[in-house]
Amino acid sequence: MQWTDEGIVLGVKRHGESSVILELMTQERGRHLGLVRGGVGRRLAGVLQPGNSLRATWRARLEDHLGNYLVEGLNLRAAGFLGAAHAVHGVTHLAALCRLLAEREPHARIHAALEAILDALDDPTVVAPMVARFELAFLAELGFGLDLSSCAATGETADLIYVSPRSGRAVSRAAGEAYRDKLMRLPDFLRTDAEPASAADLADALALTGFFLERHAFAPRGLALPEARARFVAAISRAI
Repeated sequence: MQWTDEGIVLGVKRHGESSVILELMTQERGRHLGLVRGGVGRRLAGVLQPGNSLRATWRARLEDHLGNYLVEGLNLRAAGFLGAAHAVHGVTHLAALCRLLAEREPHARIHAALEAILDALDDPTVVAPMVARFELAFLAELGFGLDLSSCAATGETADLIYVSPRSGRAVSRAAGEAYRDKLMRLPDFLRTDAEPASAADLADALALTGFFLERHAFAPRGLALPEARARFVAAISRAI
């Protein structure tokens, strides 16, 4: 069997003396692993860095085998991340999220959103809202999307400024006023194309998505939110 696809490097694991197992988030086949012979050598070391985009050809005798990758660099952006803490931690966090996806199941929207984030990762003010939106979309991809379209109490679609931590549904200003201490703030940019108004909006958005990621994505697997996420959030708060 053989196929060729574009993929984003999530990570590598050494295998034997000179090979690595490469984990890619591919465009058409989702998260997919394969063996790269000579992957620890100087020629490929810079190519197989998390965050880089590759063209990969996978070959195996049977579909359920690990298989072998032949790779070619397309966008070796990872070298540019080393000078920015938010970028280094951001790549690690995004890779940890993608590892929650079942192997070999297509997630084209996740791949496209991930690539867009990585292309903008050098600018913290641009990438912070993109990561918050990505986490929101990722929850939906797992089947735990938040309902931010209308108020849980009244059905209204205007002035939605809270989210119920119990139901994951939006709540309007009027309906939530009496319970504001028990509700989470909903920044407008998570519902619309509006840019975030302030650093506080970004902090509220990442607190919101982090809460539901922990509840629905990590805790059921016996995991905590990756430390890289907390470090990414802290680095973003210092940078903007």
